[in-house]
Amino acid sequence: MSILVTGVAGFIGMHATAALLARGEAVIGIDNLDGYYDPVLKRARLARLNGLPGFTFLRADIADDEAMDRLRLDGVDRILHLAAQAGVRYSLENPRAYVRANIAGHLNLLEVARRRGVSHFVYASSSSVYGNSSAGPLTADAPADRPLSLYAATKRADELMTECYAHLYGFRATGLRYFTVYGPWGRPDMAPTLFARAMLAGEPIRVFNQGQLARDFTFVEDAVSGTLGALDRQGDGHRVYNIGNGRAEPLMRFIHALEAALGTRALIDLQPMQPGDVLETCADIGDAARQFGYAPQTTIDEGLPRFASWYRAYYGVTSQKGG
Repeated sequence: MSILVTGVAGFIGMHATAALLARGEAVIGIDNLDGYYDPVLKRARLARLNGLPGFTFLRADIADDEAMDRLRLDGVDRILHLAAQAGVRYSLENPRAYVRANIAGHLNLLEVARRRGVSHFVYASSSSVYGNSSAGPLTADAPADRPLSLYAATKRADELMTECYAHLYGFRATGLRYFTVYGPWGRPDMAPTLFARAMLAGEPIRVFNQGQLARDFTFVEDAVSGTLGALDRQGDGHRVYNIGNGRAEPLMRFIHALEAALGTRALIDLQPMQPGDVLETCADIGDAARQFGYAPQTTIDEGLPRFASWYRAYYGVTSQKGG
């Protein structure tokens, strides 16, 4: 039997697929290689998977109803749905892209799950669904009904649609609320890459809310460990879990750790709060630990040097202009 992985050329998608192949699974990966950010990075991720035993790639857009209905998915028994229109801030500029990819696309994958009678449907949600919920570790049953961005609203809609389908059609489903995943091969629109590029060029980095933000930064290998653990989850019904590191790191502490990893100083450009952002994220990962042994291991002091090493190698950066 095979596992269908959507968003296979994405950040978490590539890492999760490599881990699945390493343990002997057969994977059918789909991606549309869209231009939200430079497809060269997506193709480079995909090149790491092509040719590996058990991997098949199909180029497809999950929001294209006819294309998804025509897709040949012989032998698929489980689905790991990671494809989405990502990015909180971009949802302010192009909201229709989020409805198309994250709602229509998610519905198409639920229809694939229904038609094929899959044993397990696992999908990416987001910590953004919590909005500005009270500080402290957030449990999966914390309020998630006041999203601060359209991106968050679409992810919460995905959870509700999945609850409906799992109830109506009886398949097992698991939603994963990822908390700020970072690491090698990360997206260029996320803070680690944006900061690293500016810092190594001697340019200022924009820091929102005057730096008074905190995030639960999750190293990608830990996120993948949780993802595969969730995919192997036993039991029935639809459940939602947090995939985080279990601690809120002040943004300025993260910047200082990145400075140490890159060997350069950051020029800070303090900015007001960005619309759609939240003040703090922190995951309660107790349920994931109990249900499938999720146990993140990587601190930012360990993860950021690994990110920095990849960044220099991939982008060909050998020196910096920053002082």
